[in-house]
Amino acid sequence: MFMQDLIAQLLPALGEDPNREGLRRTPERVERALQFLTSGYGANVDEVLNGALFTVDYSEMVIVKNIDYYSLCEHHLLPFFGKCHVAYVPRERVIGISKIPRLVDVFSRRLQVQERLTNQIAETIREKINPLGVGVVMEGLHLCMAMRGVAKQNCYATTSAMLGTFRGDARTRMEFLQLIR
Repeated sequence: MFMQDLIAQLLPALGEDPNREGLRRTPERVERALQFLTSGYGANVDEVLNGALFTVDYSEMVIVKNIDYYSLCEHHLLPFFGKCHVAYVPRERVIGISKIPRLVDVFSRRLQVQERLTNQIAETIREKINPLGVGVVMEGLHLCMAMRGVAKQNCYATTSAMLGTFRGDARTRMEFLQLIR
């Protein structure tokens, strides 16, 4: 109830009537939305992966691209969203393909900056399967920049994290970047 009380106090501060028909249940709806949008704090990465780590004899690049993500900017609590592309070169183990978008969700459903989000995804994959390398590229449209401030609606931010062979081998990095274009 605490969050709903805060939202109920916020509405008149914005110049609104919290008893207006369209706003009567807004505190409850905002609370549910914020709980969902920040559900990554309560997520346990090991439970999300659910043992879907497999020993395989495969040493070529694995890529999952165009993963939609939605997050909240920690500075303004406004959404940013876009596409995430993840690649790794296995050493001995792989992650179940469906678990990569789930990892993206875990970290994007927190108050974030895109740079940290990108690194958290890459570091978690490195930690869990010890691949030869990991590459993560994220493209994001930030509503804190599009709706306010500089008010640039078509300005996307791109961040990357390149670990292992993706950092040290230009050919591997270029192959990844070409395959996600």
